[in-house]
Amino acid sequence: MRVQSLTLAAAGAALLAPTMHASAAGLTGPGSGPVPVAVARPHHAPVAREGTVGAAELLAKVRGCIPVSKGRYRSDEGTRADIPVCGKRGAVFWKADMDIDCDGRAGVRCNRRTDPLFSSTTAYQQSDGRHLSAERLPYVVVPAASRIWNHRDHDVRGGAVAAVIYKDRVQYAVVGDTGPRDIIGEASYATAKALGIRPDPRGGGTSGGVTYLLFKGSEVSPIESHRAAVKQGDALARKFLKEN
Repeated sequence: MRVQSLTLAAAGAALLAPTMHASAAGLTGPGSGPVPVAVARPHHAPVAREGTVGAAELLAKVRGCIPVSKGRYRSDEGTRADIPVCGKRGAVFWKADMDIDCDGRAGVRCNRRTDPLFSSTTAYQQSDGRHLSAERLPYVVVPAASRIWNHRDHDVRGGAVAAVIYKDRVQYAVVGDTGPRDIIGEASYATAKALGIRPDPRGGGTSGGVTYLLFKGSEVSPIESHRAAVKQGDALARKFLKEN
């Protein structure tokens, strides 16, 4: 789990500056039209909507909470333990922050240089035996089994489908890694990027407003197929709306 860096957050905000036209910069000549000046674009712009179920529809079904965990989790080290895992027919869910998991196969965005806490392994592996790629595959992290809660007792395993909801967006992901026994609220670089959340493992993420909805008994095979996760997730989300 990582703490937000105000310096890095300010740097990320700078990337959102609007495009300046050459005319405004004094770069146009007689008779020339405005020529856009290249401005860096954020690499965490949200992707197109996935599936047919909207965020508001799912959030309306998870307003209350019937706790299924025996205790509560922290969002980060040193914070208050006040996050329960809740239960609904066919799913479990929690509402938390999002810290960025960059673990798994190293890439341009996730490696030992970009992430001081980088690990080359994930709790679950691809069909070819390789570890998952956090920067390519949307996945979520569940707390390691403990007396607080054991995900396996609720039919949630590696490759289970998750609908991650942030603001007006729904992103489908798989359970791809496990985290500390007493902390909750973490997802891969690719998950954050797709939701428009700053994915930098050093200071990205968001301090709250994320709902993690995991469907019991589901499993994407192969785990690395995001297309399969979206197809199965959309069907499960529609079923969840109908049954709850």
